[in-house]
Amino acid sequence: MFNIPQIKENYLYTTNYSSDEESLCKMEIKCLFNKPLNEKHLFSNTYINPSRSPFIKKCISIMYIGETLKQVIDLINRDKLTSINYKVMYIDATGEIIGFHERRKIEFKVGFSILGDCKMKNPEIIFGITKVPNKWIFGECESNNSDWLLHNKKPFSYSNALKVNVCRALVNIAVGNDLNCSVVDPCCGIGTVLIEAISMNINIKGYEINPCIGGNAKTNLKYFGYDDVITIGNMNDINNKFNVAIVDLPYGIFTQITPGEQLAIINSTRRIADRMVIITFDDMKEQITSVGFHIDDRCTVSKGTFKRHIFICS
Repeated sequence: MFNIPQIKENYLYTTNYSSDEESLCKMEIKCLFNKPLNEKHLFSNTYINPSRSPFIKKCISIMYIGETLKQVIDLINRDKLTSINYKVMYIDATGEIIGFHERRKIEFKVGFSILGDCKMKNPEIIFGITKVPNKWIFGECESNNSDWLLHNKKPFSYSNALKVNVCRALVNIAVGNDLNCSVVDPCCGIGTVLIEAISMNINIKGYEINPCIGGNAKTNLKYFGYDDVITIGNMNDINNKFNVAIVDLPYGIFTQITPGEQLAIINSTRRIADRMVIITFDDMKEQITSVGFHIDDRCTVSKGTFKRHIFICS
């Protein structure tokens, strides 16, 4: 009897990110799984739908583990694993380059051991096989459907606005696994953060002081069939209390704003929200802490020549 490697976690996640967004990805993963991302793969007992994240690519629900591929195949044979309309796919979990023919060879060996009918096109179930250091992992595989990419095609968009994938990550950073928390975007702009939150069934409200921009945001929401959750008005007039605020701090391109007004926005956010995720062009650590927020974590994300600072505050 061979030794079977032991893994306590039930899921293996694979990720991918650009160098400009590496720190953002790691911040999101830490908020979702409460553990750091040290490699491009992560083991966890927490289930996250991979389509929630712009950086998670695959989720394998672990069924078998082996020191070698043969051990995994022997386990499949031992249990007489049976499936209908299945497909086996080799998953790149570590960035190790494996040639096309070698990948197909691995998929064939594993697939041949599963009882039932395989289906290469539109399978009902996909099994993933992958290799991480000292281990082979096999299980049902779920992919990121990337439907959120459709949100790039909205009626109104500005070149200076946060990218869709960044906004989606920001929402996940703000709510973690508490999908029932209340969220506010008090400077919602054209509504990109709102769209990502609503698409994940998160309770969010938006406010925009500029009637023209706010009207365009309303049009964007309507375009995707989402309810109008936007109030045209000053965030200083907000009376409700929220669990968390996501603030893309205005910096004066479309609406003139002074440093004092920026500080006022941070101060008002302290009043209306228990926690805050804020995006700034400058390092505003001192301004953030001056109104009573504590900075729990921070990272940066780049877009062309611009670098933005992201702070998680409580």
